[in-house]
Formats: sequence, structure tokens, C-alpha cells
Amino acid sequence: MTSLAKVPCTIITGFLGAGKTTLVRHVLENAGGRRLAVIVNEFGDVGIDGDILKSCGIESCTEDSIVELSNGCICCTVADDFVPALKSLLDRANPPEHIVIETSGLALPKPLVKAFNWPEIASRVTVDGVVAVVDGAAVAAGRFADDPEAIARQRAEDDSLDHDNPLEEVYEDQLLCADLVVLNKADLMSAAELTSVTGEIGKTLSKAVKVVQVQNGKVSVSVLLGLGAAAEADLESRPSHHDLEGEHDHEDFDTFVVDVPSFASPQELVDRIAKATGEHDILRVKGFVEIAGKPMRLLVQGVGARIQHQFDRAWRSGEQRRGRLVVIGEKGFDREAIRVAIAG
Repeated sequence: MTSLAKVPCTIITGFLGAGKTTLVRHVLENAGGRRLAVIVNEFGDVGIDGDILKSCGIESCTEDSIVELSNGCICCTVADDFVPALKSLLDRANPPEHIVIETSGLALPKPLVKAFNWPEIASRVTVDGVVAVVDGAAVAAGRFADDPEAIARQRAEDDSLDHDNPLEEVYEDQLLCADLVVLNKADLMSAAELTSVTGEIGKTLSKAVKVVQVQNGKVSVSVLLGLGAAAEADLESRPSHHDLEGEHDHEDFDTFVVDVPSFASPQELVDRIAKATGEHDILRVKGFVEIAGKPMRLLVQGVGARIQHQFDRAWRSGEQRRGRLVVIGEKGFDREAIRVAIAG
């Protein structure tokens, strides 16, 4: 017998390096027997986040339950990629009970929410909630936002100045569409910073939305899933900087892949990435690398000056020990200089 109930979907959004994949992995680890599926969207053509989830070792997390979309930003490829992927999950003999969608760090959530009104899927799925994951430490450091008071003063003196910040617009659009905000990396912030950032987030939100402070993306699944927002029917309460635009693209950002050799130690790689980040407009670095003499591959994730690494799994028999890093930054950065700085 076919169920007439709509399958709930949770959209996980958040800026580059906020901790979305870590949060999704936590959901999978604590599914409590619930049959989940995950759609992962990468910015760029190398599926790092999908690979992290597929190799997580969780019994309920099979490769079939992870669907990767790496043909561009999910909010720009709705018809070509997202809707067909969603239909393929729904058409399975044993469809998921809940679908989690992890967008790329540069995606605008509102176009994706709108897609749930497409006739092909409107009667079968609903947006249970949009969860915005925020890198609290990055926001506290002012990494995304310009100084509004300084801009106001400069504009008063010179009307020709244009200080539109594409990073801030993406960040604010993600907050404006949210039904729940997860303020991640709270352990890296002081009490004063937590209070300040929470307050600033509250000023941006267009409606009453709860802000949850967490560490390492660990938040109760009962808090994340089951919000019952039906966001696709509530678009007017989710304003966007891009509401009047016909199409959203990523002209302000660029991404490319650096093939890297084996390194003698993780620290050698970290030092190289840190130097490249300090000298160029790099927003995010993530990927897998071989460390000489180690049977496991090294997972590397860098956001600004913070670079984290861990051995995530053993190299498989016959697997090519190929080191690849995805570099994401602002348009116009020097690819070759970055490649040399990281790979040598």
C-alpha cells in the first residue's frame, strides 16, 4: 500500500566550513532506526563531503543512502539534478522516511525551498525545516560581514562607493530562510562572543527562530528533525537579497582542485595550507592526502586560519593513494601560486 503522507525533508544550509557535514554525520549516527537518505551538494566536482559520509562506518549509512550532486550549486540546477535525485529516492521500493539535504556552502536556500512546489514532487515531499549552521568563531572574528557603521560613514562622504559584500549576502540569505539556527563551534568562543554573535544573528532573522549553541555539530536529532515547518508554503516570511534576481550564480567565487604529493607529516601539509591561506583569498580547503608510511588517509578541512585534520579511514586494497584538495576562494585568486604553495 502506498502512503499518502509527504516525506519530510530537512535542508541543512550554512557557509563554507560551518560544520554541515559533521552535523549530518551526527544525525546519521543517532537516527534511532529511522530510515534516512542524504542528498549532498558539492561546490566543485570532487565529492569530499559525500565521501566523508559514505566512509563513516555507520551501519545504517550505506552508499545507496547517500546521493551526491556535484554538477553545480543545487539552487541553480534544480530541474536538471535536484528534482530527479529526489524522485529517484521516492520511487525506491523502500523509500526513506526522512531526507536530509546538505547544500554547498555557497548555496542560497530559498530557490531550493521553492523547488518543493514543483508539480512532480509537490504532493510527495515537504520541507520539514531549514537548518542554518553558523561557524560562530568565524562570525565572531568578523570574517563574513563588513563594518556597517564604517560603510555608512564612507558612503556619506562618497556616494560612488560600493561595499556590497557577496559573502555577507550569502550568509544572511541562509539565516533569513532558517527555521532553526545551529551556532556551531561554541567551544571556540568566549562567553562574551557567544552573547554578541547570538545577538547579531537575532537582528538578522526575519522571524522568531531558535538559536542553539553546540560543539562539533552535536545537537539532538529530535531538535533538528520534526520541525513541521512546511517551508515551501511559507516563502513570504523568508526574504532574500536575491528575490528580484532571475537566477543566482557564483561569479564572486571560484573553486579548483590541487593534486598533492605524499607528505612526510600532517604538520608539513598544515603549514603549507596556512601559508597559502595567509597570502591568497582562500575561503576553504578540504580533501584527502596521503601521509608517507601511514595506512590511513588524512582528511583535511581548513577554514581561514583554522586547519583541522584526522585520519578518517584506511586506504582500500587497490585504491590509488591520490592526494586531492578542493580550494574555494574569491574570484580572481592566483590558482598557480596557490597550487605551488600547497603542492610544491
